[in-house]
Amino acid sequence: MDVLLSQIFNGLSVSSILLLIALGLAITFGLMNVINMAHGELIMAGAYVAYVTQSIFAKYVDVEFFGLYFFMAIPLAFLVSALMGLIMERFLIRFLYGRPLDSLLATWGVSMILQQVARSIFGAPNVDVVSPRWLNGGIELMAGLQLPYKRIFIIGLVALCIVGMYCYIYRSSAGRKMQAVMQNRDMAACLGIPTRKVDAMTFALGSGLAGVAGCSLALLGSIGPSIGTYYIVDAFMVVVLGGVGKLVGTVAGALAIGMINTAFEYGTTASVGKVLVFSLVILFLQLKPSGLVSLRTRALD
Repeated sequence: MDVLLSQIFNGLSVSSILLLIALGLAITFGLMNVINMAHGELIMAGAYVAYVTQSIFAKYVDVEFFGLYFFMAIPLAFLVSALMGLIMERFLIRFLYGRPLDSLLATWGVSMILQQVARSIFGAPNVDVVSPRWLNGGIELMAGLQLPYKRIFIIGLVALCIVGMYCYIYRSSAGRKMQAVMQNRDMAACLGIPTRKVDAMTFALGSGLAGVAGCSLALLGSIGPSIGTYYIVDAFMVVVLGGVGKLVGTVAGALAIGMINTAFEYGTTASVGKVLVFSLVILFLQLKPSGLVSLRTRALD
């Protein structure tokens, strides 16, 4: 029983991390059909924001309040990554709409530049973020089974982000405009919706979520200039499997990949498990190219 519960929790933990990384990518890829290879570097930016915030608190704030730095780091990571995304959209992405190959190459070049900038500022070696004391340890359910507070916190943060995105997309005026542009850009423009403004704000929102993901990843291990490249392929896999542009599909895709990947790694090795997951995703997309959940459309006679 302890092994089963441990695998379920590990699967949920992996799924939550994948979901947080893919959440921002899902809305930008779904709305603008832009393949943003610099999404991983926005994750990196969020992780380094956590590191810088920790350093500032360690130097200027009393040790009793050091653990509060992470509550400050999360919104700061969102704002910094969102600003980077807004600048990227304003000066690069907006000129590449409808040119997916060009956008892929251009954003890949941006990712290389951002990695070099990070190496110049923070150095090539990885750095560590010290977890707040209230995140150390875990809940011991039974002998041999402990649920780390860090993983539980990340799962809770992901749930909060999903609720926030749901309210934004389906319960706000800006979200309804975003859905309108996603379903029919030309018709939305005819109805007076500023599609370019919606694109910019959506790209900034997706970039900000990537920053939050990077801030969370800083709790799990060392961070470096290439931290985002480890997750970008998995993020795209979640988006494509779930169905482009659908929040429910992204959640389902992350859960499916996280659970299956954990099960395969338990029975084989990490490398073999990854290969098996890729193979299953490719096979599934051959049968259902639109993914788990697809946008509903109406055929016109």
